[in-house]
Amino acid sequence: MEYEGLVLEKRNGVAVLTLNRPHRLNALTAEISNELLPKIFREVQEDDGVRALIITGAGKGFCTGADIVLFNQAAEEGRLQGMLEPRGETIGGALVLGLYNLEKPVIAAVNGVAAGGGISIALLSDIRIASERAIFNLAFVMRGLIPDCGCTFLMPRLLGTGRCYEYMYTGDSIDAREAERIGLVNRVVPHEKLMEEAEALANRIAQGPPLALKQIKRAVQNGLLNNLEQQLYFETYAQKFLMGSEDFREGLDSFRNKRLPQFKGR
Repeated sequence: MEYEGLVLEKRNGVAVLTLNRPHRLNALTAEISNELLPKIFREVQEDDGVRALIITGAGKGFCTGADIVLFNQAAEEGRLQGMLEPRGETIGGALVLGLYNLEKPVIAAVNGVAAGGGISIALLSDIRIASERAIFNLAFVMRGLIPDCGCTFLMPRLLGTGRCYEYMYTGDSIDAREAERIGLVNRVVPHEKLMEEAEALANRIAQGPPLALKQIKRAVQNGLLNNLEQQLYFETYAQKFLMGSEDFREGLDSFRNKRLPQFKGR
């Protein structure tokens, strides 16, 4: 299915979302950020046939955040704040919360430059696989701005504060190998193998139990905010819920009978 600047494909339980404005390095329009991407995330969430999502970019870029041409035009016309904060909402809130709250595994296949909100899309994904050509550009400070779209929330939890301060204060770019070294991406693969690797991992994950995958994602997110006692309560709640599922019984039966489990998400 094609949207303006986006392509969504579904096959074998995996959805592949391609940011498709290659002439602008997949920079985001206000419509894409505030309407189309949140709509797609809802569609993926509600489709029981989709068990994992891959996000990637067309052409040489992954995503360079807000389209600077449209950004400058809106600034000159005095409508920039309205474009960034539709209906008085937070900058990028619909996109960020839509992806963060998606209860299915998400893999970012970072094929090229990721900048601005594009970095946040990668950070909001659960797993990041990078092409050797990937570059992460944190040049907000060079424009007199701070990283947004949740970057200041997400990146310190992944990298720690020291590295974040350095990259955010200097605006330095991070190449693929450095990103792998510091833990910004899970692994770097040859450019021509990127989608093959991402789809292989997504297909493997898609064979897992959907209910447990959902609870794993929520547990990890909550664990970044909870204290230990709170997290123990969440784990107990999740385990009790999962132990009542058909998938749990299927997991036990497949183990006893030495066969691969067939999880149904029930």
